[in-house]
Amino acid sequence: MKSSSSNTTSTDGVEPSPRDQLYARLLGFATGRPNDDLLARILASQRCGGGALAEDLGLGEAAFRHMAARHFPGSHIAGRLPIAGDDGRSDERSELLTLLLAHRADLDESETWVARIVTAACMANDHLWQDLGLWSRKDLSRLMTENFPALAAKNVKDMKWKKFLYKQLCIQEGVYTCRAPSCEQCNDYDVCFGPEE
Repeated sequence: MKSSSSNTTSTDGVEPSPRDQLYARLLGFATGRPNDDLLARILASQRCGGGALAEDLGLGEAAFRHMAARHFPGSHIAGRLPIAGDDGRSDERSELLTLLLAHRADLDESETWVARIVTAACMANDHLWQDLGLWSRKDLSRLMTENFPALAAKNVKDMKWKKFLYKQLCIQEGVYTCRAPSCEQCNDYDVCFGPEE
C-alpha cells in the first residue's frame, strides 16, 4: 500500500484512529464501484484487528487479489491464504453461500465476493456486523439491502441478520423448530430481535 507522509487530523483536532486512516486511504484508491465503501470498512477493520475474518476475508488468495485490484487498484493490499482446517461446517457454508447468491441483485461482480465474505463471517460467534468488521448494524443492513435486496426485503420485522439467514435456511428445508406460534410470543424474542449494539 502507498505510504502517506501527510498527517491527517479530523476537524475537531483529534487524530483519526488507525482504522479510520486506513479506511480513508483505501477510499483514495477506490474506483467508484458498488461495495467500495463497505469493502473498505471491512478491510480497514480486519487489518486493524477488528472483526473475525481471515486476512483474505474468506475469499481465498486469488479472489482476494482480484477483488482488491478491482476495487482498490494500486493499494497493494494483500490477502494471504490462511491455513485451512476442516471444521466440519462445509455444508453449512455451502448452504449459506447458495442462499445469498440466489438473492444477488445481479448489478455487480462484487456481490459474489460479498456473499462469500458474509458466509465466512457467519462462522464466527459475535453479531454479524461485528464479525464482518463493519462499524454498525446499519452498515450491515445497507450491505444486505444493496447486495441481496429480495432476501433483505423478507426481514420485515428487523430480525438480527445472522439469525435471519439461518432461519431462511430452516424455512427452505421445511424445518420449523420454534415452538411459539409467532415470534412475538416466543421467550427468545429478545435474542432474535433485540438491539445488537
